[in-house]
Amino acid sequence: MRNHPANSSQIKTWNRRSFIRSASISTSVFLSSSVKLLSGKNNAEQPNILWITSEDNGPFLGCYHDKFANTPVLDKMASEGLLYENAFANVPVCAPARSTILTGMYACSMGTHNMRSRYAIPKFIKPYPLYLQEAGYYCSNNSKTDYNINMKDKSVWDECSNKAHYKNRKDGQPFFSIFNLTTTHESSIFNKRKNRKHDPAKVTLPPYHPDTPQMRSDWAYYYDNVTLLDTQIGGLLDELEEKGLAEDTIVFYYSDHGGVLGRSKRYIYDSGTHVPFIVRFPKKYQHLAPGKPGMRTDRIVSFVDLASTLLSLANIKVPDYMQGKAFLGKQQKKPVEYACLFRQRMDERMDMMRALRDKQYRYIRNYMPHKKYAQYLVYLWKAANMGSWEKVFKEGKCNKTQSIFWGTKPPEELYDISSDPHEVKNLASDKKYSTTMARMQKAMKKWMLEIRDTGFIPEGEMIERSKKKTAYEVMREDNMDLERIISTAELSSEGKPENIKEWRKA
Repeated sequence: MRNHPANSSQIKTWNRRSFIRSASISTSVFLSSSVKLLSGKNNAEQPNILWITSEDNGPFLGCYHDKFANTPVLDKMASEGLLYENAFANVPVCAPARSTILTGMYACSMGTHNMRSRYAIPKFIKPYPLYLQEAGYYCSNNSKTDYNINMKDKSVWDECSNKAHYKNRKDGQPFFSIFNLTTTHESSIFNKRKNRKHDPAKVTLPPYHPDTPQMRSDWAYYYDNVTLLDTQIGGLLDELEEKGLAEDTIVFYYSDHGGVLGRSKRYIYDSGTHVPFIVRFPKKYQHLAPGKPGMRTDRIVSFVDLASTLLSLANIKVPDYMQGKAFLGKQQKKPVEYACLFRQRMDERMDMMRALRDKQYRYIRNYMPHKKYAQYLVYLWKAANMGSWEKVFKEGKCNKTQSIFWGTKPPEELYDISSDPHEVKNLASDKKYSTTMARMQKAMKKWMLEIRDTGFIPEGEMIERSKKKTAYEVMREDNMDLERIISTAELSSEGKPENIKEWRKA
């Protein structure tokens, strides 16, 4: 049963208006070539599209079978729409995730994968709002940008501010509008309110977290914020209804990545990359949906697919350069087998990990296994749960599972999500899974070669090289033998003394 269920009158008391004023928007687009409509200029083929995004939260919702969650609005939206059970952020942190969303390109293909960087990208890669604008859409972003790209953030929007709204468009003009809600952001647990809705004593902790008062407190308060987020989303949906636009608008809800307690945000596990993702189609556009209202799908989708999917729904030709695959609309592609995931520098700490996630397994390659998981980050340690976890570990009070986070990493990791949803039992060295390992190793190398993964350029070198060319272009130079570089990196990361001679030769 849910903890502290809220009725409709209680929901409306959560100061909906003040939330809407402070709501921000999180998705962007990067485009500048001519746009081709697939069939005429009929507005019936140009639905309004509303994106409601939240920050730093995994699928902690009732509709995702979380019994501790209190999320009646999103549960209802799921019952009226389409729920994706396997939706993933390609990177478990905000700015590179937005870079990927905005362009339909993996950030690690463009060189925009390191958190808080501003590298240029090729001119032919354009933000998706530009395609929509050329097709007649009014595009508003309320109001987050932070795309990790050297660009003028607001140049891609008709309106980008904390007052941006689809109501400011011309009469009859189709709109694409984003509202980014910051209620569940990591910073929200730094200073907690006194009025609790969830009881810390009733929190079910993941097996990798020790049972400390701070850990329970942060988890309970985080669930409080998810409930508040749910109420705020209700305000946006009510507003759409009140303006008579609900029957003309396709509504998306998703989170920008997982989060937010230790070992989630910034980490390439399900806790950091698995996101809630719901799409509601009005009856008018039900033909664009892959099934009836209330449907759940296990199709794998990820953020790199969002730009092409958006253009497909808006009846705009998806450009060939986009690496994502449309999963809705007339241009949708066959389902992919894997979500492809990456992690590089997070704030002030360098690391490099790549991962694949299919419907059952997650495979991780650690290219810097000598660095421990729990590298100290000033911002992450502002949360009380992190300090408490570190303290009990140093006191020797953590069990084996809880201690893994404070050690160095193995070269490879493999987890069976069906039996180990918290990913604490590494199967990489288990011979029973050798076939699965070989399959996913091969698929990962194929992906990195196809996208020309720029993460293999050390950042200091990338700074120098990108003065003349973009990282995307550098990685496509004739003398860039990426396959050999990857093989050498893997040889080095194995940490075997017998590899030293071959590694030096390489």
